Amino acid sequence: MSAYRKFLEIREKNNSILCVGLDTSIDKLPALFSPTVDSMLAFNKEIIDATKGIVCAYKINFAFYEQYGIKGMEVLKGTISHIPADIFVIADAKRGDIGNTSKAYAKSVFEYFGADSITANPYMGRDSVEPFLDYADKFVFLLALTSNPGSNDFQRLEDGGKPIYHHVISKSSEWAGTEQLGYVCGATHPAELADIRKIIPNHLLLIPGIGAQGGDVEAVLDANSAGPAIINSSRAIIYASGGTDFAEKAMQAAEESRAKFNRQ
Repeated sequence: MSAYRKFLEIREKNNSILCVGLDTSIDKLPALFSPTVDSMLAFNKEIIDATKGIVCAYKINFAFYEQYGIKGMEVLKGTISHIPADIFVIADAKRGDIGNTSKAYAKSVFEYFGADSITANPYMGRDSVEPFLDYADKFVFLLALTSNPGSNDFQRLEDGGKPIYHHVISKSSEWAGTEQLGYVCGATHPAELADIRKIIPNHLLLIPGIGAQGGDVEAVLDANSAGPAIINSSRAIIYASGGTDFAEKAMQAAEESRAKFNRQ
């Protein structure tokens, strides 16, 4: 089964477009955990067990684990292995380099870690993305318009009367079909999201920035126009409580988010 079909099935099964971001930090773990790398895995497992019937996906930002070296990578591997096989796994790794380097990145993320999809930076062009697309059963999210303030530095610069992110989307959408290629569009830019939807009405969008980053749910849903989407929430769910009830509160926060997102 292709990763895209897997997404469609879990979206239907769990009636959800919610993605929980497992961006776990040692210094934010509930008090009952010791402040160690190993505790990150124990925490992640409990969050997954509490929310696995509510989400369509988990997004794992590799940087939160890579910073701890070998131990962190072991936690990353253990976290992905604990996610039920029918749930869509997004490797938020933002890779993208010359062809042979991207080929190595793709093998790591798709074969060793077993993720269903990856976030990739399209700045270096088609040959830097193709090694990920060579995995026909996997999915690639290209960065289009990101949710951070610095997205204004380059992504909105105009060329020929259109912002750079327009050119990125228009050109790259020729590289693969909608069952293999989607885009990252930040929730903090609803007006631009509506504009993007006019360009690619049928592509799957990964929409981060809800919750701690300030994205407004209603504005995002209106802008998305019921297009295929995965809306990510990280800190607002996994750190819903710092007490012994952290898993229960995470489940409640996830249920509330799913209900809000299902308005579309």
